[in-house]
Amino acid sequence: MLKEILVISISAIFIENFVLVKFLGICPFLGVSKKIETALGMGMAVTFVMAMSSAITWCVDTFILKPFGLDYLQTIAFILVIAALVQLVEMFLQKMLPALYNALGIYLPLITTNCAVLGSALLNIQNNYNFIKSVVFGATAAIGFTVAIVLFAGIREQLEFSDIPEFLKGFPIALITAGLISIAFLGFSGLKL
Repeated sequence: MLKEILVISISAIFIENFVLVKFLGICPFLGVSKKIETALGMGMAVTFVMAMSSAITWCVDTFILKPFGLDYLQTIAFILVIAALVQLVEMFLQKMLPALYNALGIYLPLITTNCAVLGSALLNIQNNYNFIKSVVFGATAAIGFTVAIVLFAGIREQLEFSDIPEFLKGFPIALITAGLISIAFLGFSGLKL
């Protein structure tokens, strides 16, 4: 069991990184990655939401949807759970960390429709993970998201001081950088676990 959890964790963070390999959660990845502080804040918010939503959606699916034959409501039920969790995070940040709340701006409520969060919940069910594996997968996939967004933010901060041709400044160089980081992460796909 411990070996399986380790394999799930390493795979979710590096080998099947949601942003750099599966290309899920690109909107906040590109939108909130101009500064390391905001990227880290978004990563922590997504980590909380993905870990909690993995636990709650597994319970909803196992104890409500499947027993009553309501599997077809999975996506709607999962989005409702995720939206409720995002509202909790948003209220907490607004009250306790207003600077981070303002820095995240529109991207914080967008966690509700972040395909990485919903993808994590759906992949837990698709992979037939039990409760513990679901929570571990959700949390480590979010850690992988955080690693990717913080790494990208660090590079983008350095690019501000780099001599870049005028036609590549801004978003074009960000896309090129994201592609190169993605290629680098594909190197992990050869790991044998």
